[in-house]
Amino acid sequence: MDIRQLRYFLAIAREGQITRAAKALNMEQPPLSRQLKLMEQELNVTLFDRNGNKLSLTHAGELLQRKAESLLQQFNETIQEVKELEEGMSGMLAIGSVVSCISLIPPRIERFRQLNPRVTFKILEGDHYLLGYHLEKRQIELVVARLPFESASESQPYSVLPLPSDPFVTVLPSSWCTDPGKDSMDMLELANYPFLTLKTDKTTGLHEKVMNECRRHGFEPTVICECSSVAIIMALVEAGIGATVFPKSVMASFPLPNVKVLTIRDAAFQSDVGLLWLKDRYLSKTAQRFIDIFSDNQPQED
Repeated sequence: MDIRQLRYFLAIAREGQITRAAKALNMEQPPLSRQLKLMEQELNVTLFDRNGNKLSLTHAGELLQRKAESLLQQFNETIQEVKELEEGMSGMLAIGSVVSCISLIPPRIERFRQLNPRVTFKILEGDHYLLGYHLEKRQIELVVARLPFESASESQPYSVLPLPSDPFVTVLPSSWCTDPGKDSMDMLELANYPFLTLKTDKTTGLHEKVMNECRRHGFEPTVICECSSVAIIMALVEAGIGATVFPKSVMASFPLPNVKVLTIRDAAFQSDVGLLWLKDRYLSKTAQRFIDIFSDNQPQED
């Protein structure tokens, strides 16, 4: 069995049908069927249960799928590492970020591309679960996110580079501020406002941190909307629907004219931020250098 056959097998497993797998591989169906038959004969197992044209993995097939995905990932990473030794810094770096951390990325990309102009970027935005999935599938290498990272995986360890903590601020409609010179407020004043909170069914860390701080000051906020989107919450604030509490860096991405941002005088709570990647897994040379940028190291040009 060779790498080519493993690719064929994974395509069949992914498509669930020989015809679709052959089309995805840009080859004819009969040769692909022969290769599958040769694999099963060599291993002396049945890899797929046949139900008409539909194929489903047997237990042996499921084991081979897991092992094949791991082997091909190692093979691809080895090829990439060897190429990097000869080619230097080039290619594409795929990274992910929660929307509330997006403002941290542009200055690092600008600095990085000054040093490495041949590198391009792919940026994926999503919640912790989506970013964790793409990170574990090696579709991205790095993630910028609020901590703790609420990934679906309990077994996959991450390396984390802590970034400077981010203080929380109150965000409310400008029309609610009778004093245009006001730049701060006490936490208890939030009890007077309808409240908007950032929360999804799977990620609740930021929401709970804000709720706990409100309770620490002796009140339960009047939550009128739970929302999974920072952009939607900001639109609701600008429309005069409610107020919210966000990490200060979020506001760099949403400079809205009808929104007032106030520091909180009596609550020094902060949001922790980190740069994450898979622990004990291969990192491209490009990703390692991008981590250096976040560490405030100054990598040399190639």
